[in-house]
Amino acid sequence: QVQLVESGGGLVQAGDSLRLSCTASGDPITVYTMAWFRQAPGKEREFVAGDAWAIDSTDYADSVRGRFTMSRDNGENIVYLQMDSLKPEDTGVYYCAASGNYDLDHRPRAYNVWGQGTQVSVSS
Repeated sequence: QVQLVESGGGLVQAGDSLRLSCTASGDPITVYTMAWFRQAPGKEREFVAGDAWAIDSTDYADSVRGRFTMSRDNGENIVYLQMDSLKPEDTGVYYCAASGNYDLDHRPRAYNVWGQGTQVSVSS
């Protein structure tokens, strides 16, 4: 089974950019649907972006579409989340997740492997 480790979080100002990385080990990421979720204090975990490699489908939450870009480096077994034009409401713990299903599901319960999370804080 794949193991996931996120990195790249930090404290930035509104309008800045960050790139998160999710380094996978144990299995190639090409066999998984990969996704990024985030969780703000007191709120439920929410879908941010996902990439279903098997069906060539990528999707984003409406709140980040046009500002965030998800990509993969299959050779290095890494998934990225490029976050531009960050806003204070983007603050939260960002998690990388993997699912063995082929479809691109927005629900956290569809993903059975999770990283430990990386904190992103955006000041106004």
